[in-house]
Order: sequence, then C-alpha cells, then structure tokens
Amino acid sequence: MKKIEIEQHCTELVTPIIKAGDFELVDVEYVKEGADYYLRVYADKAGGITIDDCVSISRALEQKLDEADKIRDAYILEVSSPGLTRPLKKEKDFARSIGRLVDIRLYKGIDGVKELSGILESYNDNEVTIMKDDDEHRELTINRHEISMIRLAFVQQ
Repeated sequence: MKKIEIEQHCTELVTPIIKAGDFELVDVEYVKEGADYYLRVYADKAGGITIDDCVSISRALEQKLDEADKIRDAYILEVSSPGLTRPLKKEKDFARSIGRLVDIRLYKGIDGVKELSGILESYNDNEVTIMKDDDEHRELTINRHEISMIRLAFVQQ
C-alpha cells in the first residue's frame, strides 16, 4: 500500500472509534523516520484529550489494524494530541484559528523568505491572508498551493 492509501485505510478504521468516544480526528499520517515507519493519529476533544483517551483509541485501533492486516511494513502506532502548534489542514481548523498567530512555511520563498508568521485574517479555498507579525504589520495574501505547512504558532505567556 502507498502512503496515502495507508492513511485513508487508517482513517476509515479509526473514524468509528473517534465518533464513539466523542473525539475529533485531527489528522492521520504515515511517515518514515530513520529506519522506522510511524502511523500517527492525532485526536482531540473539547477540554483537551488525555493520555487515557489516547491509550483507549490506540488499543481499539490496533485491534482493527491487526484484523485488517493490510500494512506490509512494520510500523509504530502513535495516538496523541495535535499539540499547541497543531497544523491547519481542514476548513474547521482554519475557521477556529481566525485571529490567532500562525506560522507558515512556503515551498518557494517570497522575497527570499520561506517562513512567515502572522495573525490569520481570512482564508478561502485558494488563499490565506495574514497580518504579518513584523515591524511593517502589513497584510499578506498567499496562494494555498504555495504553502507547504501552516500551523498555530507557539505563544509563550
């Protein structure tokens, strides 16, 4: 199976578990780091997800993955919170992040800059607009296909 097929397969298996526990599925990723493959499931819930929640999801998903037995490579299953610097991937991620500080990494730099920060002002299917977090405080609109990653920024309080 290819990476995208594994992620879709896992999403199909974990979705009923997520719904039954009143959780939110944030993301599923299958990556190789060094010699190891990782199948990562990021989940959340109102008030925050706990370690016990992650263990519960992991055990139920592990059983379903073993029964299906479709992933050929050995992998490590991880279920966790998306964290404070969660990626913005779905429409609801963008909607709840309006007015918040985001970090953006670009495939190709704008004026030689590949990493930007700013307050998320607006978004649509094609563009993201931020108020740059710099001395100029200027509005910047970026085509979404130019963005390799966008996530909430870590803000120390």
